[in-house]
Amino acid sequence: MKLFESKKVIGLTAAITLLAGTLAGCGSTNGAADGGVEVATGAEASAETNEATAAPKESANDLYATIKERGKIIIAMEGQWAPWTYHDESGELVGFDTEVGQEIAKRLGVDAEFVEGEWDGLFAGLDGGRYDMIINGVEITDLRKEKYDFTVPYAYIRTALVVKDDNSDITSFDDLKGKKTSNSLGSTYADLAADLGAEVQNVDTLSETIDMVLSGRVDATLNAEVSFYDYLGEHPDAPIKIVALTDDASEVSIPLRKGEETASLREAVNAAIAEMSSDGTLTELSTKYFGRDITK
Repeated sequence: MKLFESKKVIGLTAAITLLAGTLAGCGSTNGAADGGVEVATGAEASAETNEATAAPKESANDLYATIKERGKIIIAMEGQWAPWTYHDESGELVGFDTEVGQEIAKRLGVDAEFVEGEWDGLFAGLDGGRYDMIINGVEITDLRKEKYDFTVPYAYIRTALVVKDDNSDITSFDDLKGKKTSNSLGSTYADLAADLGAEVQNVDTLSETIDMVLSGRVDATLNAEVSFYDYLGEHPDAPIKIVALTDDASEVSIPLRKGEETASLREAVNAAIAEMSSDGTLTELSTKYFGRDITK
C-alpha cells in the first residue's frame, strides 16, 4: 500500500472511532435518565451502574436519599427465627420483625425488600453495602456500638437459659463454666455463654440449638425468653425447661453502618419507630406474635 493511501485509511479509522464514541456517550446518557436504580445482576448490572452514576451528587453520601430514589429499602434478616422472622405454612415470610420492617418502609414512603441469610453473614452484608439495615432482634451491646450506629430501641427482651428437663446440674448462668452450649456464631447469646466459661457449638437456628440440647450433644442453650415461649407453644411436649433469666432486659434495635452516610436514615427510622410506638402499632404487633407487649 502506498503512503498516501495508508494516511487515508488511518484518517478514516479515526473518524469512525470518534463517531462511535460520540454515539455511545449519547446512548449512556439517555439510558441513565430513563429509569430508577434497581437491584440487578448479570446483564442488568451494567445498566444499574450507569443509572447510579447518573444519580444526583447529593445522594452519593446519603443512604436515605439513595433509598428514596431507589424506591425500596433492603432489609436483612434470618427468616428462621420464630416469632421474629420466619415462614408460615404457605411459605410466606412473616413475623414480628418482618412486619416491623414493612411498617417502617411504608412510613418512609418506599417498599421493603427482605434478604434472608445466616446470622453470621448478616453483618458482613451490611458492612459490604449489600443491605441498608438489619431487622432481626438485634440487641445493642457496647461492642456492636463501636462499629454500628443504632436506632432507638423498638423492643426489650431478657435472655433465658434452657436445659433438658432432667438436667439438675445447671440452675444458673454461673453453672455454665466448663459446660457445652449451642448458639449462632457472633450472637449475643454465644458471646454471653463464652464469657461465662462455656464451650460454644455453632448452629444456625433455634430449632437446631434445641435439638442439640435434647440429643445431649450440648448441656444448655441461651436465647430470647420470648423465643423459647413461642417454641414451647408450638412444641408443648418438648422436654426442656428455662432455669434462669437475666435480671435486666436488653434493648432490641436496628443497626446501620456508622457515619454520616446513614445519619438522615437513622433520623427517619427513629421518627417512624416513635410514631409506631405512640399510635399502638408496635404493641399490636408484639401482642400478635408474642402474646405480650415487649415494646416497652
